Amino acid sequence: MSTTSVESNQLFPVFLKLENLRLLIVGGGHVGMEKLQAVINNSPATNIKLVAKEISSNIQLLAKEYPNIQLIQKPYSIDDFDNIDIAVIAINDTAISTQIVADARSKGILVNAADKPELCDFYLSSIVRKGNLKIAISTNGKSPTIAKRVKEVITDLIPNELDDVLNNMQSIRNNISGDFDEKVKQLNELTKVLVSKQSNLQVTSRDEQKKWPRIVLWSLLGFVVILVSHALLSYVPFGTLLDNGKAIINTIDTHTFLLMLLTGFLAQMVDGSMGMGYGTISTTFLLAIGVPPAIVSSRVHSARVFSSGVAGFSHHRFGNINKKLFGTLVWPGIIGAIAGAALAVWAHDKNFSWVRIPLSIYTCYLGYFIIRKAYKKKSQSDKVKRAGWLATVGGLMDAFAGGGWGALVTSTLIAKRRSPRYVIGSVCLAEFFVVLASAITFFILLKHLPIMDVLGLIMGGVVAGPIAARLVGRLPIKTTYLSVGVLVIATSIFTLYKVIGKL
Repeated sequence: MSTTSVESNQLFPVFLKLENLRLLIVGGGHVGMEKLQAVINNSPATNIKLVAKEISSNIQLLAKEYPNIQLIQKPYSIDDFDNIDIAVIAINDTAISTQIVADARSKGILVNAADKPELCDFYLSSIVRKGNLKIAISTNGKSPTIAKRVKEVITDLIPNELDDVLNNMQSIRNNISGDFDEKVKQLNELTKVLVSKQSNLQVTSRDEQKKWPRIVLWSLLGFVVILVSHALLSYVPFGTLLDNGKAIINTIDTHTFLLMLLTGFLAQMVDGSMGMGYGTISTTFLLAIGVPPAIVSSRVHSARVFSSGVAGFSHHRFGNINKKLFGTLVWPGIIGAIAGAALAVWAHDKNFSWVRIPLSIYTCYLGYFIIRKAYKKKSQSDKVKRAGWLATVGGLMDAFAGGGWGALVTSTLIAKRRSPRYVIGSVCLAEFFVVLASAITFFILLKHLPIMDVLGLIMGGVVAGPIAARLVGRLPIKTTYLSVGVLVIATSIFTLYKVIGKL
């Protein structure tokens, strides 16, 4: 009888007081920066010596902020291990890495070689941080990417208030009387509620996972019924159906339809992967070709009902939703959207053609806002405050100006939270209900929608939605921000030039 051995992770997890040790990093490129940043984020007082033939500008800028980082620009030599306790090799050359590891072991120094598990004495973990709580995640060197994904999930699951719980438990522990066994029993009773609460949350979570996709699908179905009914009454002359069939086809502007199709696809690709950009891109293009502002917003929001519905459903399917954040955003966003749509229709009825000027300036600002995000340093995770008011303002400006929900809401929340994946997913799902409220308000007040234009935007967005949800967190965000921002600013300036020239 044969037995099959099951591979398991044999690593022993240890948390080092790295500030009491001397660290050597060999390598000054992208990987070296990644390892240096990981050390600084967790143990900023560590004495670090970094040796490399070439040192990137990012590493040089970081070293200026930390006097405990020593940069030495020269080829590696075995003497670099003098007065060193632990080492990290961050170069993309297996032969040289092997030699450096051999030198380190000859001196009794533990070493990590990036992306070379067979050469490592230890691994650098993906780390979840919540105040005094740290959780290190290891895949035994098999997949750092999986470790990062698990980190994102755990980071979102653990509330920021847990650090307060730890401080309170320390106070309770210090004041509990009795022998050791009695203290353990009392602490077990106090913490038992955490386990039972989590169990209840898991049951609720399963119900929530089924509820929101159903709501999205029924809402989409209802809106489809509205649009189909409107199309039948507007375009189908039931009395002379056969005689006027050709006339109906001739009313379709193929050039405009294809333009709308492309705009919808590109806008949703950006919005679904970045959490912003659909309304801004669509609006700037439509304003540029001379469409009145209220009509622009009604077209964009009617199309976004479908694209955001598909995107929100896809994000839910891929597990990108933070239910608490979504609940905080959705109702205030709906209220703001209804008010913004009503305001846009009022300005349209008053024939305020000058409204395009502030709208073009607004979309130009959104372009600048997006570009600024490309260069803004990632901040520490903070608790989101007044997210409801943020959603109200975002919904109002989005409905009135045809875009801005993602640029305002997503950008602000990403600056406060550590996991863009869950922010983007939650904002995209909330966006569906916000734009649905806007679209219904426009439909009621305007009593007309250009079906073929909206259909072009819808088809492009629906195709892009699942693709973008799959790509979220994988695209080069900085390059995407810059490209979208420049495009929005250029189109807005063109629109502004045209409007001012007609005054």
